[in-house]
Amino acid sequence: MEISWIGVFFNSIDFNAPGETDDLQFMLQVRNSIILVDFIELRRSHGLPLAEAVVEAGAIRFRPMLLTALAVVVGASVILADPIFQGLAISLMFGEIASLLISRMAVPVLYYMVQKKPTGNTDMA
Repeated sequence: MEISWIGVFFNSIDFNAPGETDDLQFMLQVRNSIILVDFIELRRSHGLPLAEAVVEAGAIRFRPMLLTALAVVVGASVILADPIFQGLAISLMFGEIASLLISRMAVPVLYYMVQKKPTGNTDMA
C-alpha cells in the first residue's frame, strides 16, 4: 500500500484529481531514508556505538526531513481552493505527514534491529 493512500483515507472529499503523487512521495521518502542510513554509517565510522549513532543521526537529520515535508504541505496548500485538485492536495498533505512520521520511526528502529549483534545469551526463558 502506498503511503499517500493514508492521506486519501483522511480525506473527506473524493479523490478526483489525476496525478502520480504516490511515486513522488515514495521517491522522497526513499531518498530521506537512504540519507539517514548513510548518516548512521558515517557516525559509526567515527567510532560511535550503534545505539548512539542511530539516535544522533535521527536527531540531526529530523529537521531537514521535517522541512522537506513542510515544503510539500505548504506547496500543496496552494491548490486547496481548487475544487478539482482539492482531493489531491489533501491526500498529498496527509500522506506526506504520515510518511514522515512512520519512516522516521521505522528506519532507525529497523536499522538498529538488523545491525545489533546477538549478546551470546541464547536462553529464551
